[in-house]
Amino acid sequence: MADFRLSAQVIGRGGGRSAVAAAAYRSGERLNDMRTGEVHDYSRKTGVLHSEVLAPDNAPEWMRDRGQLWNAVEKAERRNDAQLAREIQLSLPHELDFEAQRSLVLKYVQDQFVARGMVGDVAIHAPSRDGDERNVHAHVMLTMRELTGNGFGKKERDWKSPALL
Repeated sequence: MADFRLSAQVIGRGGGRSAVAAAAYRSGERLNDMRTGEVHDYSRKTGVLHSEVLAPDNAPEWMRDRGQLWNAVEKAERRNDAQLAREIQLSLPHELDFEAQRSLVLKYVQDQFVARGMVGDVAIHAPSRDGDERNVHAHVMLTMRELTGNGFGKKERDWKSPALL
């Protein structure tokens, strides 16, 4: 029988974090942080089974590019203690094969977050080498600002509702 786990957190600068660094780690990619000048290179990271950015139909095409997306989020925030993104982590049913797990996550993110106007950055991870082999899980980073024209507008306060999770 599958165990269900969902956890949520805010990725914010208050703890010295960066949305670009978080996205690079979760996706196993190399991303340049335009705000700090740092390069976050996790391209040698193993265990990333799938990564994909999902955006609403009205989002500009550049928002589907992970590096551009999270650099734009960083640029939209002015405060040193800014909340940059919301992240949810989901355990995936080990009884499903990978394709069914992937489809389940993408449908959930599309229906629950992207349909409400958020951009969702999905990374599905394999279990750690020394961990439980059933622990396939997904990290989903979500934007916190409304989409306006070719960028981001105000923070969308309704998205803070626990009902979204």
